[in-house]
Amino acid sequence: MSSHHHALVELTQQLRQARELQPTEVDLAASALAEAGVEEGVKAEFLRALSDKGETAGELAAFATAFRARAVDPGVGEWAAGAIDIVGTGGDHTGAFNISSLVVLTLASAGVPVMKHGNRGITSKCGSADLLAGLGFRIDASPETLRAALRELGYVFYFAPAFHPAFKHIAPARRLLAAEGRRSLFNVLGPLINPGRPAHVLLGVFSEAWTPLMADVLHRLGASAGLAAHGRIAPGSGVDELTSATDTRVRGFGRIRDLDTDWKPEELGLRRAQFSELAGGDLAQNLAIVDALLAGKGPEGLADTVALNASVALWIMGRTASPGEAIGQARDWLLGGAVKARIAATREFFNDNP
Repeated sequence: MSSHHHALVELTQQLRQARELQPTEVDLAASALAEAGVEEGVKAEFLRALSDKGETAGELAAFATAFRARAVDPGVGEWAAGAIDIVGTGGDHTGAFNISSLVVLTLASAGVPVMKHGNRGITSKCGSADLLAGLGFRIDASPETLRAALRELGYVFYFAPAFHPAFKHIAPARRLLAAEGRRSLFNVLGPLINPGRPAHVLLGVFSEAWTPLMADVLHRLGASAGLAAHGRIAPGSGVDELTSATDTRVRGFGRIRDLDTDWKPEELGLRRAQFSELAGGDLAQNLAIVDALLAGKGPEGLADTVALNASVALWIMGRTASPGEAIGQARDWLLGGAVKARIAATREFFNDNP
């Protein structure tokens, strides 16, 4: 038995006594979780105990720090301070369209560097990796090519498995928990460990209770500015997005730490949509929705939601004075050909850089 095996068993017992783990203990746990020699049952038991106790902001920030340190460095530090990530935790099971991917393209059209970090659909039929790959972005490109993409296209996608090799040895334990219908720390860690470390984040959160917690974690991790958002669909059900169909619980961090409120679409100058207008499907269906949107024939609520997210992102970055100010501009980029041109440029870039 490795020393990491014994350490993880010991830490699991401490969690069962409801004791919060300190950063040095979290780092030890991260090493054990990432080690091939520690069996998945022991890893799963640790993750169960942590989830049962309830992860604190301090523990989550320490895990994010530990796995950021173990990530492959994409070498984009010069852009990080002026970049943003648009990301959801996933796991809301609403079947909504992959909104963040179109927000990324809208912001890139506006000259905002976007660093997106994500995966293929795990709890959804079509994840951000699936849709962006379908639109021509080569998610398995080399770090050099990805650096060039950021420079030339104004956005980049980091495919999580390529940048977090440590996660390969955690996947079996995650599958054990998923089979039990249990979430774990790794359900929320993805948005916290973007390898490019963009200084701004617009984060959708799967549950209202987790929204202030995730904002607190990103604040502790030193984000310049950002907000965590959770859309309320009905009592007890919600979406990990800021949308034109929902009231949204928002909590700021970094420079906009004081933001702690609910936003209504009407207050931001939008018609309240039906949630059904945001529906997505598999990759083929989502690509068809993109084509319809860009031709001005998509659901109005979806176009509004993409424009709203882009506008809020510009406000987070200090480029506008209020969250809703750039909605009209963002709608123009989306419907007026700029996003379509960005998709064409993406295909061309990867054809030229195989």
